Amino acid sequence: MSTLLLETKALSAQYGKINALNNVNLKLAQGQVITVIGANGAGKSTLLNSIMGSLATSGTAQGDVLYQGESIMSDRVETRMSNGISLVPERRELFSSMTVQNNLLLGGFRRYLKRDSSREDTLDEVYTLFPRLKERYKQLAGTLSGGERQMLAVGRALMAKPKVLMLDEPSLGLAPLIVREIFLIIMRLRETGVSILLVEQNARSALQVADYGYVLEMGEVTLEGNAKDLIHNPAVIESYLGFGKS
Repeated sequence: MSTLLLETKALSAQYGKINALNNVNLKLAQGQVITVIGANGAGKSTLLNSIMGSLATSGTAQGDVLYQGESIMSDRVETRMSNGISLVPERRELFSSMTVQNNLLLGGFRRYLKRDSSREDTLDEVYTLFPRLKERYKQLAGTLSGGERQMLAVGRALMAKPKVLMLDEPSLGLAPLIVREIFLIIMRLRETGVSILLVEQNARSALQVADYGYVLEMGEVTLEGNAKDLIHNPAVIESYLGFGKS
């Protein structure tokens, strides 16, 4: 049985008096890809930010987040990152005035401080995964296309050598051909051993690459199961697949 890496127990979150998450329980095992699908406003990004400890100042979280069997609810964002959790946010948050390579190196800065000599090897691995970034390593991040910026955001997160990689809407705003490429990359990432928690508007593509899925509606998990089963579930088809909704 695969080792359980990440687990939420009755995780809830509020912004003032507004409940954004209600008692969410999910599990992510080593080498697994799980996905959370749901409509806009369902609480998907709040879920990732609660796990990362990066809720907005007006937000509060209750319940528990376990990482490698230990509670991390009181840990700072920096501690969670140092221990192996990385989040690629929806807005990507790149440094537009810095080159592609400098953005990547910044992603591995904590490893540099620890004098981790394998950081250069990781850079080579990222360039192998994303040949387009290698071609543009001197180019300013702000001049990249949308698909290239998404690749850079993922590559920067990988520079930290995470055990858990969380992706928030990686296909958002991208052309269909680039979306397909992004999901092929997610499949390749699984082969590297990194465990992935994928929040995605494109429910069909997400379920096709995932092992297990959760449906989030108004902050609550209303359905969960093996991804291959969910993609054929009538309720999922009607709400998220049949009419192109996500």
